[in-house]
Amino acid sequence: MANDGRQAGTISQAEINGILWKACDTFRGTVDPAEYKNYILVMLFVKYVSDVWRDHYEKLKEEYGDDEERIRRRLARERFVLPADCTFESLYEQRKADNIGEIINEALDEIEDANKEKLEGVFRNIDFNSEASLGQTKQRNVRLKSLLEDFSDPRLDLRPSRVGNLDIIGDAYEYLIGRFAAGAGKKAGEFYTPPEVSQLIARLVDPQPGERICDPTCGSGSLLIKCGRQVGGPDFSLYGQEANGATWALAKMNMFLHGMDNARIEWGDTIGGPKLLDSDRLMKFEVVVANPPFSLDKWGQDEAEADKHRRFHRGVPPKSKGDYAFISHMIETITETNGRVIVVVPHGVLFRGSSEGKIRRKLIEENLLDAVIGLPAQLFYGTGIPAAVLVFRKGKADDTVLFIDASREFVDGKNQNRLGEEHLEKIVATYQVRQNVDKYAYVAGVTEIEENDFNLNIPRYVDTFEEEEEIDIRAVQEEIDRLDAELAEVDEQMQGYLREWGS
Repeated sequence: MANDGRQAGTISQAEINGILWKACDTFRGTVDPAEYKNYILVMLFVKYVSDVWRDHYEKLKEEYGDDEERIRRRLARERFVLPADCTFESLYEQRKADNIGEIINEALDEIEDANKEKLEGVFRNIDFNSEASLGQTKQRNVRLKSLLEDFSDPRLDLRPSRVGNLDIIGDAYEYLIGRFAAGAGKKAGEFYTPPEVSQLIARLVDPQPGERICDPTCGSGSLLIKCGRQVGGPDFSLYGQEANGATWALAKMNMFLHGMDNARIEWGDTIGGPKLLDSDRLMKFEVVVANPPFSLDKWGQDEAEADKHRRFHRGVPPKSKGDYAFISHMIETITETNGRVIVVVPHGVLFRGSSEGKIRRKLIEENLLDAVIGLPAQLFYGTGIPAAVLVFRKGKADDTVLFIDASREFVDGKNQNRLGEEHLEKIVATYQVRQNVDKYAYVAGVTEIEENDFNLNIPRYVDTFEEEEEIDIRAVQEEIDRLDAELAEVDEQMQGYLREWGS
């Protein structure tokens, strides 16, 4: 065994992450991080499938010897197919070609064509021959040659025998997405949910075997993957939709790398054009989770009143704040029996009035709201504002709403705060028990919420006020008198020393 406890010959997640981050130097300073992350992640994908394909070929070679036809037939039945001239090794051998960008593009097209059901359209939004993104021909060729050389690092051997666990590659995707989000602010982070927040949502929603799980703003797919893992077995199905084409492609690749080939991930605007339909009606799911864009402006209000799916029958949200548009969509897509929604929102969703206040009131009166959980500030990339998690549920056992103030308990970070395991466990346990906890949780009845004019601001329900310790005035005065006496004594001594020196 190696000193770090890993099997000898394997590669660690930290080593993979380090190699990938070094590869980013090829583009850093000349290409926008929001652009070059795509090139790094696509090349990681090609390297992974190439190494897995080579591993399978070598094992079949041992079994069938020189019978290439039999080996070819067996490889054709693998979960993916990799054409011979599309492997990473083939691209690396051509790294000095004057048209290397065009060669990479053609290889990606062939990989897509050979795996249409799983990867169709995935590479359409990335161009390795783009002058606008990668510079003129000479610069572009140098950058792509360096990129291929970085990925040829002998330590970056991603065969299953070296990786040990398929998830390590998907986790590398999440690591890079997180690093880009941290470095590029809102533009890169708008589609990324921090892993511990995804984990919290997955535990709270508690998906069960056989259930359908949907994220209508799925981004890179990390939240969906966490919810799938939470089931504890393969009996679940994943569905998602993402408006950004490049991010949709990341989600498709992320699902592929996690072995979730059957996940259905659609590309398009969930509010303006929902794609997860069954006979032209919104599909229904037992579990719907999302971290939608906060207070999205111009979300599509003009078309909302005529929405053929009647998602906005409780009211149409304001044009400049789309939070309740996403919430309304999510609630209309859950099953009547045990359907549940968990959504991340800015705190304004809890108390803003006008049309949002009317929608909030109706959701509470329909006994759909189950819990309001306040999170710490600076958890999310691109914004320092604190967020909340709303839990909605159909078929509730009672008409109470649980309020949890988890905003003061977190691991303090230099740039981003995060939730530790102990914080996750406390939130989930409190949600499951549903009892009052001093300074932390409160179970409110619908009458009490109505008395607060359906305002869900957490401090109205969870009293976190800390009384100041009572001051003993007499003791304080005695301490002042004692210090004054000591000061007078020291002053007298100093005067004595001065008189001695003066003499």
